[in-house]
Amino acid sequence: MDDKTLVFRTLHEAAPGPRWRSLFDLHWPAYEAWYLAEGERERPGYLACLNALRRHMPELLPTYRALCALAGGGDLASRFLSLYQPPPYITGCSQAVLARPGGTLLARNYDYPPELCEGSILYTRWNDRRVIAMSDCLWGVLDGMNDRGLAVSLAFGGRKAVGDGFGAPVILRYLLEFCDGVPEAAEVLARVPTHMAYNITVGDAAGRYVTAMIGPDRRASIRRVPVATNHQKKIEWYAHALASETLIRERQLSILVDDESTSEARLEAAFSAPPLFRHDYRRGLGTIYSAFYRPREGRVRYRWPGLNLDLGFDDFPEERITVRYGQSERLGG
Repeated sequence: MDDKTLVFRTLHEAAPGPRWRSLFDLHWPAYEAWYLAEGERERPGYLACLNALRRHMPELLPTYRALCALAGGGDLASRFLSLYQPPPYITGCSQAVLARPGGTLLARNYDYPPELCEGSILYTRWNDRRVIAMSDCLWGVLDGMNDRGLAVSLAFGGRKAVGDGFGAPVILRYLLEFCDGVPEAAEVLARVPTHMAYNITVGDAAGRYVTAMIGPDRRASIRRVPVATNHQKKIEWYAHALASETLIRERQLSILVDDESTSEARLEAAFSAPPLFRHDYRRGLGTIYSAFYRPREGRVRYRWPGLNLDLGFDDFPEERITVRYGQSERLGG
């Protein structure tokens, strides 16, 4: 793992513009190769992508069109940016909501191959809501929060089913751009189709939370459950469940969240140690970063071994964080 280095970048740009275009120029070659890995005919055409967005998330269309224009208006990039029926991908991840009288904490570990993680932390105001999010596929969201007090996070659902729908990152972007709290988010998660199985955990400043277990072949199960790892109601992909230790991690999280004496500091510490923090980078299941969202305060802490980065809606410096797994350094500018 010594040869794995990942650069995280914080970028603040209210409306889509040159900073986002710089991200597109940087990452598009790798995303294009991934998008075409199964052959171009396996990906839907532009009109199918546009019509799917128009049907299921029409409020996103102005932002989508602006980003497509910034990307050069090309057919392939526009299809990719819709995140409609993208190639399947598998992650690990642990996430939990700790709702206490003093506030809400959404904590998560993102387990994935470092070389495939974008590493962009975006602060935007695209649709009259300020959003801070860890980006995926250039505008999708792995985890994030908005200034209305909503925080979201995704994890792979541990099932092989693939079907007609969107990649979860664009669904999470939709939640943060247009939802103010958990009830609205739950309605969206119940109706927007997904192409794979995901566990989406959402919490808000009022202390409400749900986990939505979604997939392309069954109705969403949305329950007041504060923890999620990489299986849904039962284990269906045994090899992945064993490799990812999903049951062990779920049990650890459930014990912590159910214990009324668990503080935010104790939960954060647990995400920095096994079994939640994982070192299995060889199989692409090592922890790339930890994130701790406090939607009531509008603050987030990203953590790597030996390094914290604290950000907020009123305090968001643009920086680069170079992570070598085993050591980290912060570079200004």
